Amino acid sequence: MTWDWSAVADFMPRFWDGVLVTLQVLVLGSLISFSLGLVWALAFRAPSRFVRWPVHVFTEFVRTTPLLVQLFFLYFVLPEWGVQFSALTTGTIAIGLHYSTYTAQVYRAGIDAVPRGQWEAAKALSLPAHRTWSAVILPQAIRRITPALGNYVIAMLKDTPLLAAIGVLELLQQSRLESASTFQYTEPLTVIGIAFILIAYPASLLVRSLERRLVR
Repeated sequence: MTWDWSAVADFMPRFWDGVLVTLQVLVLGSLISFSLGLVWALAFRAPSRFVRWPVHVFTEFVRTTPLLVQLFFLYFVLPEWGVQFSALTTGTIAIGLHYSTYTAQVYRAGIDAVPRGQWEAAKALSLPAHRTWSAVILPQAIRRITPALGNYVIAMLKDTPLLAAIGVLELLQQSRLESASTFQYTEPLTVIGIAFILIAYPASLLVRSLERRLVR
């Protein structure tokens, strides 16, 4: 086996297309995950059990089933019920929805960690509920959980190759297409492996730096 630099050069156009799609899924999936996660976390604290119980059942179901199964369900089963999206949209929704059930628990832990005195102080000042959450509780909770949320972003990045199973043209799928057309597998797969390291490792260093800063 010999390394062929010309195969790497030929793969570069597909590679950059894959990077763009991977980052697009990562950014949009993270936004969905963080937004829905906060919704689930607030629902856990709803006074009515008719809100808490369905949310608890739903989030536990999503957390305990594989992301790949959820991808297949959204992409192949939902169209039979008249709900159909492109592979990219389905993959982004699936990864965001899946990780929202994990970020919900992170939000929940951050909210529970806010000292009880902060709740009492807000009540003593007669702050309305929305003001208590937006000005007192959530700023303190999010500061505590930002490093954990950053770790889930890295986890989402490492799970984006699963989207190749439904035809999303991210990095892995682009390398598979290139290998299928040239019968050279080593170079494309090595390049995308290095790309994931170059994206994930600086991100992990940034998360650690942010964690140390927030602790101080």
